[in-house]
Amino acid sequence: MLFRDLSLSGAHLIEIERHADARGYFARTWCRREFRKQNLETEYVQASVSVNPTRGTLRGLHFQCTPHWEVKVVQCIRAIHDVIVDLRPRSPTFRQWLGVTLSAESRDMLYVPVGFAHGFQTLENDTEVSYLVSTFYVPAAARGIRYDDPALGIDWPLEVTRISDTDRGLPGIDDVTGLMAAGGKR
Repeated sequence: MLFRDLSLSGAHLIEIERHADARGYFARTWCRREFRKQNLETEYVQASVSVNPTRGTLRGLHFQCTPHWEVKVVQCIRAIHDVIVDLRPRSPTFRQWLGVTLSAESRDMLYVPVGFAHGFQTLENDTEVSYLVSTFYVPAAARGIRYDDPALGIDWPLEVTRISDTDRGLPGIDDVTGLMAAGGKR
């Protein structure tokens, strides 16, 4: 695996190294030793999958508040536009966002560090996204940021064809960062 630093502090694109022959290829997608060498999270307590039948579906931007912050390692089968937003007040990239395309062809993964919101938009029909997650899901700690908040100005590649009422009603980044300063309490 090759770990590429991204423009947001602590975020990485993880490129898999393929070993190909006439049968296809074999690649490692997880190795505790290699993650540890990069000083990345190595303990994951959940694996999740998101299946999305319709191109243009948007999920996010989601996170869990303290003390339930989570690291995610995201990989997809079919293409998605994956977006992360830095919510760490002391970070040099606080309130900045980054989008990357993850696809079946590349099999690259996105390492989403603690303190980030995460969301994605499907670029094809029948998209499947898998996650390793470092913290158990705690519904009471679940939070999010509105995907179309003008204060962020995220450039989603497609028109949004499907989104949950919950995601559509999430607050803007100004409300969320104010909430974070108050200790994550609603």
